[in-house]
Amino acid sequence: MVISEKVKEFIQAISQTITDQTFISLSLGNYKGKEENLKNLYVKRILIKKEEKLSFTYRYKTRDIVKNFSKDEGISLIEKFLLEGFNVSTLFSTESDLQFEILNAGKLTLKKRPASKSTVSLEHDKNKKRLIPAQNKSYLTDLKITDQEGNVFKNAQDKYKQINHYVEILSSLIKEIPAEGSVKVVDMGSGKGYLTFALYDYLQNVLNLEPEITGVEFRADMVSLCNSIAENASFKNLSFVEGTIEDYETREIDILIALHACDTATDDAIFKGIKADAELIVVAPCCHKQIRREIEKHKATNDVDFLTKYGIFLERQAEMVTDGIRAMILEYFGYKTKVFEFISDAHTPKNVMIVGIKNHKSQPDKTLLLKKIKGAKSYFGIEYHHLERMLGI
Repeated sequence: MVISEKVKEFIQAISQTITDQTFISLSLGNYKGKEENLKNLYVKRILIKKEEKLSFTYRYKTRDIVKNFSKDEGISLIEKFLLEGFNVSTLFSTESDLQFEILNAGKLTLKKRPASKSTVSLEHDKNKKRLIPAQNKSYLTDLKITDQEGNVFKNAQDKYKQINHYVEILSSLIKEIPAEGSVKVVDMGSGKGYLTFALYDYLQNVLNLEPEITGVEFRADMVSLCNSIAENASFKNLSFVEGTIEDYETREIDILIALHACDTATDDAIFKGIKADAELIVVAPCCHKQIRREIEKHKATNDVDFLTKYGIFLERQAEMVTDGIRAMILEYFGYKTKVFEFISDAHTPKNVMIVGIKNHKSQPDKTLLLKKIKGAKSYFGIEYHHLERMLGI
């Protein structure tokens, strides 16, 4: 039997496994053909827009190139490369693992291995498992994130990812606090309620808790819309109230959230959380005008004044100083703090999140913290920090 006949037998084996949907992958190696720097070829079966294709990964010396072909085109290419110079090939399927070797002597041998129990995935990209799945969520449909069948709209993909990203962050933080039975949450500046709805869903249907969540929003139309969506979703203990963060009456709170509250509104939210003795305070500040005005007003002479004479650097310095003092104030009142950067959305791609977790194991050194706060203010020429003044320290 000449080599072309063996190649033909190999192609028939590949075609058969693709037809009966047992094909997993194919690898071709030790390329000796004319295409420069090509080393290996890997083929797998995939599904793109409900159409089955063969995905080819061309492995060169310094890069990989991926191309997708129809079944017939792919089989023709495999045959072409076998004849051009690949001298080892391995075919994996769920029925059997067939290994063909084209040896230097020009002979093609066929080896069979024990049957494989693996299954085939045709997904072009692995779908990330989301904490908030898109299906059977009326609130996502009402918020124009999904259609009636639970398919995420193309123009809402980023928002859907953002919702899940926030819930992922909060899920890890909630694990650090005592959370059993009823959990009272206030989302200050809740807006259209994307996160508020998703958090209620997660607490109730994933963690099996009994959430009682209030969204605080000053726009009456948003409050009305969100209450209607909550009713439609049968989220009985989720409600939205009209008002500002500053004017919201502090009640018992386990978790306080304030995302993108502008300037001192973030301080108002932290103040409410501290006064309510919340177990978890999560804020993502927006704007830091109050401290920037203080730095501009007093123009302190220090080791970084060569930077703060430039507006863009002054803005960034004001952000760090504002949030750094906020973190120290949280520590003063008995919270462990975390400050980290997270990805938000296309319009505000990166944000700082400040987290305060009630520390039940140790007491803060208030004298030392007050000294640090005073020293930071003096260094940057800051007369007062809004949160510090509100709390009377």
